[in-house]
Amino acid sequence: MPFALRGYYAILDLTSEVLENPADLLARAHARLAARPACLQLRAKQMRAVDLRRTAALLLPACHAAAVPLCVNDRLDVALAAGAGGVHLGQNDLPLADALRLRPSRQFFVGISTHDLAQAQAAAREGADYIGFGPIFATQSKADADPAVGLDLLREVCAAVALPVVAIGGITLANVDAVAATGASAAAVIAAIDKAPDLVAAARRLAEAFATPARRVRT
Repeated sequence: MPFALRGYYAILDLTSEVLENPADLLARAHARLAARPACLQLRAKQMRAVDLRRTAALLLPACHAAAVPLCVNDRLDVALAAGAGGVHLGQNDLPLADALRLRPSRQFFVGISTHDLAQAQAAAREGADYIGFGPIFATQSKADADPAVGLDLLREVCAAVALPVVAIGGITLANVDAVAATGASAAAVIAAIDKAPDLVAAARRLAEAFATPARRVRT
């Protein structure tokens, strides 16, 4: 079946270089999975491949039980080795064409971050399954974030590409309705979820903003 990418795009953001507390990691994952996100992305910019592979393997049973695909950020090799559902690439990671050539099947999805209209259109032409677009607003979750692109450019991108667009960067419960109104399929959120007093309720509120028929990832 097509992967319905809509609503809350969950990101489990790890800052440690190693996996220090598996029980805490699983608790954080289960809290996000309880909100039934479109997928759960494992993001660990500083983690060694061996620890990232171990972390992904730890998360997979929980993702399978929740029927939520696991996505590995940046590392196609780790995603494939762990049996994840997909990979999310940055502009400076493995080229999209190579990732698409190496994926084991069409069921393995490949997304890519984009920051302007030209990048978004190029990703669509090259066969990405979805794009991340942003940062929409200023964000503190990424040290080297690009300048904020704003809602008008997000709306233009959503109209220009025929694939799901995941908005990312500075999205909160206060502005998510405006983000959804641009035509974006989902919102990837870190800080507004991590800092919420009720993580599940906050994630469900984000998902509600996108509660209209989903765009589908190509299969």
